[in-house]
Amino acid sequence: MTPPSRWLVALLFCFGIGGSLLSSDILAGATLLIAIGGMVIGYRKALYANGWDKPKELRLLHFAFWFFVLISTASWALEGFSYEGGKTLGAHARFILLWPLLLALTYARIGATTVFTSTALLSASTVILLAAAMISDNSSLGQMLTGRFGGGINPISFGNIALLGGMITLTGGIYFLHTRRQPAGFLLLFLGIASVFVAMLSQTRSNLVALPVFLLLLIPLFGKRLRIVAAVVIPVILAGALVSNDRMVSSIRNLMQHNNPDSGISIRFEVWGQAWQMFSENPLTGAGLGGYSRGIEAAVASGQAPEVLLQCCTGHAHSDFFNVAATSGIPGILSWALLLLIPLTLFGRHLFSTHKPSAHLAVTGTMISAGYFLFGLTEATFNRTLFLTFYLLSISGVAAALFQELGASYTGRRSVKVSATIITKNEEHHIADCLQSARLVADEIIVLDSGSTDRTVEIAKQYADIVEVTDWPGFGVQKQRALEKATGDWVLSLDADERISPELGREINHRLAAPDADAYKLPWAVTIYGTRLDFGRSGRAPLRLFRREGVRFSDALVHERILIPKGRKTRTLCGRLTHYTHRDFGHSLEKSAKYAWLGSLEKHRRGKKTRTMIYPTLRGILTFIQVYFVRFGFLDGAVGYLTAVTYAQVTFNKYVGLWTLSRKDSLLKNKQL
Repeated sequence: MTPPSRWLVALLFCFGIGGSLLSSDILAGATLLIAIGGMVIGYRKALYANGWDKPKELRLLHFAFWFFVLISTASWALEGFSYEGGKTLGAHARFILLWPLLLALTYARIGATTVFTSTALLSASTVILLAAAMISDNSSLGQMLTGRFGGGINPISFGNIALLGGMITLTGGIYFLHTRRQPAGFLLLFLGIASVFVAMLSQTRSNLVALPVFLLLLIPLFGKRLRIVAAVVIPVILAGALVSNDRMVSSIRNLMQHNNPDSGISIRFEVWGQAWQMFSENPLTGAGLGGYSRGIEAAVASGQAPEVLLQCCTGHAHSDFFNVAATSGIPGILSWALLLLIPLTLFGRHLFSTHKPSAHLAVTGTMISAGYFLFGLTEATFNRTLFLTFYLLSISGVAAALFQELGASYTGRRSVKVSATIITKNEEHHIADCLQSARLVADEIIVLDSGSTDRTVEIAKQYADIVEVTDWPGFGVQKQRALEKATGDWVLSLDADERISPELGREINHRLAAPDADAYKLPWAVTIYGTRLDFGRSGRAPLRLFRREGVRFSDALVHERILIPKGRKTRTLCGRLTHYTHRDFGHSLEKSAKYAWLGSLEKHRRGKKTRTMIYPTLRGILTFIQVYFVRFGFLDGAVGYLTAVTYAQVTFNKYVGLWTLSRKDSLLKNKQL
């Protein structure tokens, strides 16, 4: 794709999001065209040719969307490929376009400005729809306030998306004001407020549930004084929204006077009860994608449910949770939870970023995920194509923009001195690359060698400022020796098989220009057998960078810890610390055996004991589950599986070694008696 093609992708994104409420075909068409462009980019490997380092967070996001489709497909197959189930799967299958969308939007380099421009167009379209309705019906605004405005579509869909678009536009207005673009900022603030007002005309009760959450999410964007003002203003806004919503007021009045909810809420309770019954009967698989409709029809036919359900509720259960529970069982609930929680986690960790574009995009992404959770409490959002496609395109756009902005944010130049410390023994294959990468952030490099018999020391002297050869007292003591020789304000403690990537180097220099913590964890990117692992063992982020004063290493023989004084703040960086754990499988076996035995000795030194073989076995199994499933190691393919098995074996061997040492102690004790 050429630069003009990048502009075309950005325009399609703005056109798709901006025209969502004018016509669902606009949204669907733009999404499809962008995805086709992404497929071309993926086929040509254009991003990778430009040095794109695929973020593991985007891979995890991709998994969440694919897993939802996979569970839906399985549910459809288990029920016998029904026609109704096939229609639902056809809607869900749009989620497989996430990765092509991410590729296209990343290649187009869309950022915060593009995202907020698109939602400004969406907000403008809601105002246009209201004005058009007033003109065509010859109605006044006062008359509109007494009815339900839906912009020509379902009022719930219209109201929810208009509210979400309006709140994101408000976020964009704040962003433009923060970046000193006042005219654009005030325009977006006006459009955002207008869109929220129009959304409230839909009389959608779920909007009143979502609105306070959206308003609270804006607070991190304000300074301390404005946060105090917001704490006063937000309750006033909520009270006004509640009073102006006739449906909600009527529901509350009916509940208080007659102790009975209105018909709409009563029907939902009835539907949710039927859906829960279906889940209870088939908790592992659910009733199938088309099973819910058949279940409602059967319940009405048998007299177990009112006939009114046939008129409103055969398509879905009016709740994402109850719908996936009824149709796909526990796997469906898990897939729905991941579809919301993974984006929520991805965006939520950047809410308090000091980089303005990243912080505003994080608020936007969090609003989308949280909004869909709240909307989904009383509506099956992922069974409606408009809702589903809007979620797909908006999440992919905000995610691509966030990582684009993060990559461009590392511009700071540190003024503090950094010392890098590395301990070595027979690391001639690694030491040159390690020290060259350390120079990206270090003013001083210290290498302590413990008697290498290869060229490690000779090579280290070409790159390091201090190289000394010592005895081997254990990992903790040796690293403490290196720390004591450091003179920098900050210390970067590396292993010889680790590398500072260029992106991580830029991030470290940027963070140390104005540190927001006293120590930083650097996420691993374990690289073995030609594959970079993004999950499993790479799910860890070891502490590597810290203020030197007051810090020391523990004296452990292996798996030493950096002891940070109490009260100091620790944060995790985004860049990856490349970790070449071993050269080949033989080296892996050798290294694993060494670390397992050292771990046994360390635990024995600390007085730990294992009396049976059951405990080593259980610990090995739990390690495999943690690395392969909990840390998503299965996403790393065959190498991820091999890594999980290897670490499970190391854990088993470590505790078996402890068992042999404990057994030896017991035998000696018995002999003495």
